[in-house]
Amino acid sequence: MSTDQKEFDVLVAGGGQAGIIAAIVAAEKGARTCVLEGAPRTHRGGNTRHTRNLRPMHVGPLSVLSGTYDEEEYWDDLMRVTKGKTNEHLARMTLRKSTEAVGWLEERGVQFQPPLGGTLHLGRTNAFFMGGGKQLLNALYRHAEKLGIEIHYDAMVEDIEFEDGHFKNVTISDGRIFAAKSFVAAAGGFEANIEWLKEGWGEIAENFLIRGTPYNKGGLLKLLLNNGAQKIGEPDQCHAVAIDGRAPKYDGGICTRVDCVSLGVVVNKNAERFYDEGEDFWPKRYAIWGRLVAGQPDQVAHVIIDDKAIGSFMPPVFPAETADTIPELARKIGLDPTVLETTINDYNAAVQPGEFDHTELDGVHTDGLEVNKTNWARTIDKAPFRAYCLRPGITFTYLGVEVTDQAQMKMADGRLAPNVFAAGEIMAGNVLGQGYLAGIGMTIGNIFGRIAGSEAADHALNR
Repeated sequence: MSTDQKEFDVLVAGGGQAGIIAAIVAAEKGARTCVLEGAPRTHRGGNTRHTRNLRPMHVGPLSVLSGTYDEEEYWDDLMRVTKGKTNEHLARMTLRKSTEAVGWLEERGVQFQPPLGGTLHLGRTNAFFMGGGKQLLNALYRHAEKLGIEIHYDAMVEDIEFEDGHFKNVTISDGRIFAAKSFVAAAGGFEANIEWLKEGWGEIAENFLIRGTPYNKGGLLKLLLNNGAQKIGEPDQCHAVAIDGRAPKYDGGICTRVDCVSLGVVVNKNAERFYDEGEDFWPKRYAIWGRLVAGQPDQVAHVIIDDKAIGSFMPPVFPAETADTIPELARKIGLDPTVLETTINDYNAAVQPGEFDHTELDGVHTDGLEVNKTNWARTIDKAPFRAYCLRPGITFTYLGVEVTDQAQMKMADGRLAPNVFAAGEIMAGNVLGQGYLAGIGMTIGNIFGRIAGSEAADHALNR
């Protein structure tokens, strides 16, 4: 082990949005600050690399956002996806403080763009980063470097030392030791740790694809829990979406998502539908489809659309399988042609008259099926027909450490860790007990990153 110990006011483990923001805030308050990023520089930033937007509350137009998205509507949306499994105090604080997020980022060089159209329906609620998450990271890292923040890459935390409940130091993979007066844990969840996922999901986790960073194996989270941190969340709760089944095992990112579910039907390996594809706007429902597919045989499904859907959604990075008939399409994707043709014919026969309008909940539905479609139910009858294979794509996990509204980590014995703070995915389970709302992961990271950095600096500087 190295005897070359470095000491700082504030030490941040994790270089995603939450971690780099915490470091910036601490440095802006005058703290000597260091960031330990477990990934190499080329892959820095955790899952922030793959993000596109955050969801800020606003009354009236805000930067690139139109209209109003007030607390009542935001809260209702959060309740709908979490089904009430949230810490209301922390959640409402997050929503209210999100009004500052866009301006704070713009002041530090992050640029935004008007939202994309099609099935996304996000023009009023979500602010999109110009150039995606990488642009956001590049801007924040540039700002951090100007502030003199010391950044170490390939610096995975492998051990942590506490003394009488106080954080003392961490040891990274090459044996170097970093000590600090305050510590911010922002190293993400454990979505890239299949063995840990199996504790919540069982053996089916082997069939999951990890669309997030391969560096989030939960090492720091495990160290904190082993040192007495209070656990929040369940091991099987996560942000899981349906992604293209041809995506790589790890790090596929947002371009692997398949966004045409609401425009067609989804069948499992038995060529049978299993859920209402038109339940709500896609940004409010896309995050349930990873879990739905995980519940199907062999954790695989297929979305079937016809030519009328083309142009109404952003296509994924992989091309669709195409055919001029449903039986031919079934053979190409390995389904029983007779069963799939029957499923589509039954669906088409159940479609009720109505005016299709993809910009609103149009009520165009099916009637008489075991699983009805409640909106955007158009017949699938215009060739060529297309199919995308779906698999569960895990973005990040919700099991983490419990925190206060000052981002201070709670201990299992009821005390507070006096100089340990947490931000980002490692504590997102305080707000997200289950479900997901597009862009809220980045919102949580932004809010708690700023709080954790400020509180850590104040503690270190005795303010």
